Amino acid sequence: MTDSQLIREIKDGNVQLYSELMRRYQRKILTFIFHMLKSSKLELLAEDLCSETFYKAYRSLHSFRETDATFSTWLYTIARNTVLSELRKQKSGNVSLDELTILPTAPPDTVPEHRLLQSERMTMVREAINNLPEKQRSALILREYEQLDYQEIASILGQTVSSVKSLLFRARNSVKVQLEPYFGDSPLLEEYEGMKLR
Repeated sequence: MTDSQLIREIKDGNVQLYSELMRRYQRKILTFIFHMLKSSKLELLAEDLCSETFYKAYRSLHSFRETDATFSTWLYTIARNTVLSELRKQKSGNVSLDELTILPTAPPDTVPEHRLLQSERMTMVREAINNLPEKQRSALILREYEQLDYQEIASILGQTVSSVKSLLFRARNSVKVQLEPYFGDSPLLEEYEGMKLR
């Protein structure tokens, strides 16, 4: 069944099919939310916000119209708004972010040296992405991690396609500038997710 057929069935009262929609998109939405929260060190909230996203989508499914957007675009928009709302709430609540930081699960001495070096480089790339302004970070995550096209990203962010291209250009350039002291002109930088600097 396509997303459209599932949604039609769910709207007609076959609500148990919503679990199939969740199965199709849960991993992608969770990954997106995790990356959105990373800059604020709130990754531990990712699963809760993913559940909240699917709950909100279910509650609003009757208002979803395919003429406006695809289901996945609509879902990413809900996820992004849910994350932004939570970040505003956390900011105003003055929560100590140190308590919510994820600690590494394996001690460094158990990891082979080359993997440790690769892991450090990946961490530097991700930190550079986390330092980006919210819209640039969202655009880069949606494009490179979620593999969405420009039109979908534009719909999710409420921007034009040309604005999305501009956001992506500025985001990649900013990450490159942040990492040049460590990578120089090394082609290694482009091997990492989110850093296809074209």
